[in-house]
Amino acid sequence: MEKCKTDCIERPLSLAFEKFGCAVGRHPCVFLLLALFVAAALGAGFIFLHEREANDIEDQFTPVNGPAKLEREIVVENFPQSEEFSELRLASEGTYASLIITGLQGENILNEAAFNDIIELDRQVKSISTGNTFEKLCAKSKGNCMSNAILDIINYSATEIVSSSIKYPINNYTFLGTTIGGVELKPDSSEINSAKAIRLFYFLDEKKTIGSSDWLDGFLKLLSNYTEQKTVHVSYFTSISRQNEFETNSDSVIPLFSVTYFLAITISIMSCLRLDCVRTKVWVATFGVVSAGMAVLASFGLLLFCGMPFAMTVATAPFLILGIGVDDMFIMISCWQKTEVNKAVEIRLAETYKEAGVSITITTLTDVLAFYIGLMTPFRSVQSFCVYTSTALLFCYIFNITFFGACLALNGRREKGHRHWLTCMKVPEATGDDGGCCVGGAYDKNTLKEFEMPVDLFFKNYYGPFLTRVWVKTLVCLIYAGYLAVSIYGCFQMQEGLDLKHLAADGSYVGSYYDKEDEFFSAFGPNVMLVIKDEDFQYWNPTARDSLDLCLESFQNLPVADSGISPVSWLSEYMQYGKNASLSLNSETQFKSHLTAFLNQSGFSQDVNFTNNQIHASRMFIQTVDIRTAIDEKNMLAVFRETAENCGKLQTPVDLIVYHPAFIYFDQYAVIISNTIQNLVVATCAMLVISLLLIPNPLCSLWVTFAIASVIVGVAGFMALWDVSLDSVSMINLVICIGFSVDFSAHISYAFVSSEKSSANEKATDAINKLGYPIIQGAVSTIAGVVVLAAAKSYIFRTFFKIMFLVILFGAIHGIVFIPVFLTFLSTCSSSREKNKPNHSEPSDKSEQRVKAVVIQNVWCSDPDCP
Repeated sequence: MEKCKTDCIERPLSLAFEKFGCAVGRHPCVFLLLALFVAAALGAGFIFLHEREANDIEDQFTPVNGPAKLEREIVVENFPQSEEFSELRLASEGTYASLIITGLQGENILNEAAFNDIIELDRQVKSISTGNTFEKLCAKSKGNCMSNAILDIINYSATEIVSSSIKYPINNYTFLGTTIGGVELKPDSSEINSAKAIRLFYFLDEKKTIGSSDWLDGFLKLLSNYTEQKTVHVSYFTSISRQNEFETNSDSVIPLFSVTYFLAITISIMSCLRLDCVRTKVWVATFGVVSAGMAVLASFGLLLFCGMPFAMTVATAPFLILGIGVDDMFIMISCWQKTEVNKAVEIRLAETYKEAGVSITITTLTDVLAFYIGLMTPFRSVQSFCVYTSTALLFCYIFNITFFGACLALNGRREKGHRHWLTCMKVPEATGDDGGCCVGGAYDKNTLKEFEMPVDLFFKNYYGPFLTRVWVKTLVCLIYAGYLAVSIYGCFQMQEGLDLKHLAADGSYVGSYYDKEDEFFSAFGPNVMLVIKDEDFQYWNPTARDSLDLCLESFQNLPVADSGISPVSWLSEYMQYGKNASLSLNSETQFKSHLTAFLNQSGFSQDVNFTNNQIHASRMFIQTVDIRTAIDEKNMLAVFRETAENCGKLQTPVDLIVYHPAFIYFDQYAVIISNTIQNLVVATCAMLVISLLLIPNPLCSLWVTFAIASVIVGVAGFMALWDVSLDSVSMINLVICIGFSVDFSAHISYAFVSSEKSSANEKATDAINKLGYPIIQGAVSTIAGVVVLAAAKSYIFRTFFKIMFLVILFGAIHGIVFIPVFLTFLSTCSSSREKNKPNHSEPSDKSEQRVKAVVIQNVWCSDPDCP
């Protein structure tokens, strides 16, 4: 009964495709022109491309509702930007330019010659004028531009750098951890003996946006043309650099698309090429690629019309669609070649649609559903990619069964008339399978079908029988065990998170700056803000203060915190102030009455939101150390938030949040794994449901699901071994895994179940014979679609290539090696109709075969309601 139910879905669908194929075969020009009109009309949406571009890094590559974004809102609300600039208290990264200066040979930078160059460079930077000078645009404190501490220490005199005694990391209450890098201290001392890098910052007033942007452009122009000095090397960066470089990434792949299109057409033509001048499928292959291009044009245009944001990750989609789009074309061509050549074109096309329709519908449904499930991710870049790609796949499917089907019908009419593929002139009919430029139209007189391609014969006569031998099956199982072991090992080596420097192109000055920063300035991490947001917290109550001190101590004792640097705490300073002034600050009245005067005198006025005689919020700061890798960032964020949560569970609760502008990007670590697993599980379950509905055997549908899981594990493991991290970019590709692993395994499983052969080995050989070459064609064409991205200068596009290569490679290997072998172990995958089938030779008479098929169907599906 279960088989009947699945067959009742599959058979009516096949019949519907048969009727539709007949309609396309009768009126090909109508379907062809209609498809062209739709593509052209929707393609007009590209006029909105520029205004739909969404390339803001924070918006696209950080979780939509990440905790740090909510925490930033609290900080901005309670501590509005002050006229007095303080880098420590910024709620954002700020507007700035920065230099990292190192010695040419990696030697000690603290020498007179190097500082002569540094001071001269500082002078040139401050002299930049773009309508506004640095003096007018700079961020100020106490009426003066923010200066660089190291230059203040030597009083802008290079000769003093040798004689000055500089302590590290705190020198006269000034923190130098972000200013001097690669430090070596004198024995048993906090004095610097040598250093390898100096970093200078030039902060601008964030309110002067237009003037600041022009000045930063002038800074980049100056440094890009900067001639190396004799003693130092300079790396440079600005607060707009990362965004600017990211936006130019897509420009690098536009020329590659024409190369991809050429490759796709060439490979399609070569794989469909015959020496027979009538039977060759040159134009069919070409228009199959055109059909995929039309799908990109129509789908993208439609979504641009609808106002859908166009993230840069979407720029990889056309490469993928071009590869995927021709896969179904190969399936349809393969089915067309198995129809009898003497039948009418509409009947041949009807049989082609009946044979291929369900198969390409399964793969399209699974691919589209996999991508739509990707909308569940909290990353807008992933959401945008999934919407555009899934819609393009739908249009690929629509244009395949309309536009491409019409091209197949028109090509069939040409073949029917024995016309040359290029000149359309009639040529004499060939008598054998050799063909040529003067004769053509040869076919097998016994089967009345086109001669099989040499590759098809290889799969039928050699590869299929070879794969079903016992010792080969054993070897395949051993290879699979090794593949699985390496994959699982790789999964445990996976790194998380998107390194921001990867958003810039290779060789960019941004990457150079980040490399120097990682090398010399990783000893100290962010200075984390602790915000007490409880308006009812009683700062004057000794018990409450003890609880707060205990909380601060727990932060200070964390491995990622610097126990040698005391927290920046306004409350500790206020209590010391009260003690020195003999004030009693243990009463609310006394505490609040002296607070304003203290804040104004001490420079802590930005750390307490004290309005209407009420402390609405206050903040303190903890210095972190040794934050060198993505794992360090992830662990630091997790342990700080956990400690903050524990502070809220003390006897006198301290309700606080932790914040730093970098946490906006660190939030990806908190959700990337859980969301990836969630998407994969949901998508896999959805694939299982579709397979159960459309593949007429539940157990074989489970094998399709197994193939999905197997390919996902393989891709995840090998991508980690290929230095690809799990981030919002690679998450996209893991979602793609599901669709592609279904594509290959579903085709083979469906062909295996549908085969009328008697034994499991024969079924596997028959399935490989039917689909081995189309799978190879599809795999090669898809890899050709993305292979040019390997030459891209962008991490995003190279990552896309790497994972797509793994997806296609493992998917194809599962489709033509692993799954056929594993299916032979399941005799239950042989339909019950085979068990009732008499064991005699195939009937030679076609009418007898059709009668037998009817009887078989009646035996298989005894339900009277089943069509």
